Amino acid sequence: MGNAGHHLKMTALLHFPQPERRAPHGPGPAAPMRKDPLIDRRTFLAGTGVVLLAAPLAAEAQKSEKMARVGILGIGPAPSPQELAKSVSTNPFWLSMKDLGWVDGRNMVVERRFGESAEQLRAGAADLVRLKVDVLFVRTAGLAKILQLETKTIPIVVGGADGDLVAGGLVDSLARPGGNITGLQILNDDLIPKRLELLKALVPNLSKVAFLQVDVSLSAVPQVRARYDQQAAIGARTLGIEIHTFIVHRAGELAAAFRGMMKNRDQGVLVVARFVHRQALVDLAAAHRIAAIYELQVYVESGGLMSYGVNVSEMQRR
Repeated sequence: MGNAGHHLKMTALLHFPQPERRAPHGPGPAAPMRKDPLIDRRTFLAGTGVVLLAAPLAAEAQKSEKMARVGILGIGPAPSPQELAKSVSTNPFWLSMKDLGWVDGRNMVVERRFGESAEQLRAGAADLVRLKVDVLFVRTAGLAKILQLETKTIPIVVGGADGDLVAGGLVDSLARPGGNITGLQILNDDLIPKRLELLKALVPNLSKVAFLQVDVSLSAVPQVRARYDQQAAIGARTLGIEIHTFIVHRAGELAAAFRGMMKNRDQGVLVVARFVHRQALVDLAAAHRIAAIYELQVYVESGGLMSYGVNVSEMQRR
């Protein structure tokens, strides 16, 4: 399982703005697991993910002299050429691929599809499957489920699933996932009570908190959403906080959600969004002067108040 243990000791990181602005898929015996209860509980690791999939792709490419094709399904707007170039040159995932000898346009072709709604993502997934790519890569459990509904044969690598893949019905078990999904799992819902605790420490006399879920792919795995709601209820009950849940599906619904928070007199907001509508969320929270805590550091980098969660880029690199 490589150095996953080292990374997992850093899974819970609190971020504030700076002053300046694989168990292999398919049948067969399971790979031996490290005897580390923290790793067993918090990760679903297929060796080193990309490494295991890259090796057979390399052999196939050498045998047929055909460039490997990688399909990526992502949440959000399609990046500009400048944004894409920056991602390829700085993102740990692409840097690791380069270290492994894989370079887009040289010995592999990367097909990317993005969507800001469930409909767009389903269309993108179907398009990638029609292209008959060799392997598919996603960053969330919901996206993996959307792809799995389109193909049972093309390998799907999850670079940090935000929920229980077993409970979500994506794999049979952590030791023997079966099917065509492999990768990394983050039980991100376990951190929700801690995020509420941090909000309470930050906001004096905190009694009402909004729980904002931006659902673009989460509805594909209702079991994962149920876990989010359960953990929020547990944390709220422990801290004596009243929770108001808001579920939005597109950017146009965000403003109404924040108006609802003001009507409820919510003093803080716990945001579950997974990369989408990042700047709009940060700007609305600032405009309504409501303390917001996010899952990911990228929201703090966009001007958000604070985040508490995993280092997703590092997980994708592994």
